[in-house]
Amino acid sequence: MKKIFFITVTLIVSMTLSAQNRAFNVREIKAKDYSQEQIEATYEQAMKDVELNQGYVALQWVGAGSDNGVTHRLVWSWPLGVDMWEGNDMSSRGELWWSKMSNHAEWGEQYSGRILSWQDGTNEEYNQRHIWDFKVENSSQFKNAHDKMVKKFKKEFEGRSVGFGTYDINRPNGATHWVIVSGKDDHEHMMLYDKLQSQDEFVNILKERGKVELVKDYMVGNLKSYQ
Repeated sequence: MKKIFFITVTLIVSMTLSAQNRAFNVREIKAKDYSQEQIEATYEQAMKDVELNQGYVALQWVGAGSDNGVTHRLVWSWPLGVDMWEGNDMSSRGELWWSKMSNHAEWGEQYSGRILSWQDGTNEEYNQRHIWDFKVENSSQFKNAHDKMVKKFKKEFEGRSVGFGTYDINRPNGATHWVIVSGKDDHEHMMLYDKLQSQDEFVNILKERGKVELVKDYMVGNLKSYQ
């Protein structure tokens, strides 16, 4: 019954913007040379037989826009107030995993925040995610404009993961918020932006976000994910 309920919720979230805020945690990784396969294998072993309680975890590569030698990152996401590891004995498993990972990588920054708006991607080809980090003056104003944009340009964002949220702990480079859009590759992303930016209504909605300062942007993509 629990699995049926979760599948139903997932399908609803895939079609609409999520109304329930989720938390997330990111840990950056600086992989040692030629160690990606070992990192993937270690991650896969750690997640073997783990049944997540409404949680989502991913191992991602970090591409264009990366700084400080970061090559990968670990991402955890769960509904606020929910223990995503409930029912799993993660103490000994986690300790062993962190120890093994240290053989293949150095640890970078760690930061956490919330997902305030989310449209789940349904097109498996859209595995490359473009993330923008911002300093936002008015979070509510930005969110309203973001949600308006996703609904207005539903056709352009069809099949894509599109999200907006906050950085609350250890804000990277002082950023307060982030936006994410998935696509197929660099060229496909730029085709999307060219199509959107040629429309006056899109440009006007961008202005409705209020005072915004871009901190940085970068690309990531999933290597392994579990939910």
